[in-house]
Amino acid sequence: MTFKPLIALIALLLTAGPVAAQLENADPTRGEQAAATCIACHGPVGNSSNDEWPNLAGQHADYIYEQLTFYKSGERNNALMLGQAAGLDEQTMADLAVYYAGLEPEVGEANEELVELGRNIYMGGITERGVPACVACHGPGGSGIPGSGYPRLSGQKVTYTMDQLMLYRSGERAGYGQASVMAEIAAELSDEEIQALASYLRGLYPRDLAGAE
Repeated sequence: MTFKPLIALIALLLTAGPVAAQLENADPTRGEQAAATCIACHGPVGNSSNDEWPNLAGQHADYIYEQLTFYKSGERNNALMLGQAAGLDEQTMADLAVYYAGLEPEVGEANEELVELGRNIYMGGITERGVPACVACHGPGGSGIPGSGYPRLSGQKVTYTMDQLMLYRSGERAGYGQASVMAEIAAELSDEEIQALASYLRGLYPRDLAGAE
């Protein structure tokens, strides 16, 4: 399993061309207009007021675009987002993606009691269970890798992150993009470890890295 994130990354990079080409013609102004129907869940500037729904502000445009295509195709199973994505064409999805990517992500706070465990897993993985360090794919500041399928995680809602890791762990979220890699990794995580990771990510920003070195 150690090499699977790298293999998945290479595969995704090889298919990134069509997405990049679509985003080249995207217009954030059109995206802002299209986002009027997204505000109820994702907030007026891409930061959700509900911990169960994700922040989109500052997320990579290619990741948002790809996830919308997965929702639209039903590969990523979510009844609410399927309904929202069903009527979107490729241009509108690209416009939405670049609009949200250009917004300012919110700054969150981690639970101090969970920071050490969350940091240890994120930075070092769990060797005895074959869990790779999250930092390898999502970066030291949780900013992800544009064009790779590995998203920005820093500042994300705790409940949302926990829910997604549990969906990966159960196998309900798998089979597309980087989901199968994450499903295998999450299968090795306990509830406590998932909670600690989600909390750590909520407060993970470059300013925190001095304490992790």
